[in-house]
Amino acid sequence: MSNTSVTNMYRYPVKSMMGEALSEADIGKAGIAGDRGWAVRDEKRGGIRGGKKIPQLMTLAAQSGPAAPLITAPDGDSASASSEGINEWLSDKLNHPVTLWPLLPAEQLDHYRRGAPDTEDFEQELRAVFGRLPDEPLPDLTGFEELLEFESPPGTYFDAFPISVMSQQSLATMNQLNGDSLFDVRRFRPNLLVDISGSDHPFPEQAWVGKTLSIGSVTLKIEMTCPRCSMTTHGFDDLPQDAQIMRKLVANSEGNLGTYASVVQAGKVFAGDSVSVV
Repeated sequence: MSNTSVTNMYRYPVKSMMGEALSEADIGKAGIAGDRGWAVRDEKRGGIRGGKKIPQLMTLAAQSGPAAPLITAPDGDSASASSEGINEWLSDKLNHPVTLWPLLPAEQLDHYRRGAPDTEDFEQELRAVFGRLPDEPLPDLTGFEELLEFESPPGTYFDAFPISVMSQQSLATMNQLNGDSLFDVRRFRPNLLVDISGSDHPFPEQAWVGKTLSIGSVTLKIEMTCPRCSMTTHGFDDLPQDAQIMRKLVANSEGNLGTYASVVQAGKVFAGDSVSVV
């Protein structure tokens, strides 16, 4: 395991929009500085929403700017997140009424509360969110109880934890399966993509769950595997919509890919830094 390293790092300035590659990153308790610092609120159904409910979000790209992210639509138009008229501009590009918000304090619980579900049938709602067919098991959501009430842990726009770590080996495992599905890293939106060379495990980062990683001056605790949702199947940029992505995840990896981590020690990480399991 000694020759494990960070090959790529990514930040997503606006929740569910395409992000940017980084060569270095400051990582604090709330993850990479500027990661998921903004999100849209659904003005039709209420609640902060991501690509699970508004898939069109994934067709826009966000890039960090000096004061606020710059958002670029598929037609090439762009606007600053802090510009006047941004809510109308975004609503027009998404063809859905939204407002754009920076992070608010965790005490403002109503801001983070879930919006109305699409259906009163809780199981059906979960199946839609996680892209599961009636005969496929739902993911184990132990540890996500808070997220039944809130869209994200209050004070954050993360799904659950501030950092996600995925290995190139896991993507390669999925890409070796029969069929035309392309398991492109952009579908899975990790913060850190790592190369765990020398491992013969098909999903080697899963062996890290419960362990601590040292990367650069940062210490991470790998908290749990990452259950995947319908977002991974949507088409955006040059990637097609592909429901087979979820079929293959359910059949081969219990619907999981990558891991979630919390930050034990803040610091700086550079692309190429070696990773050691403490």
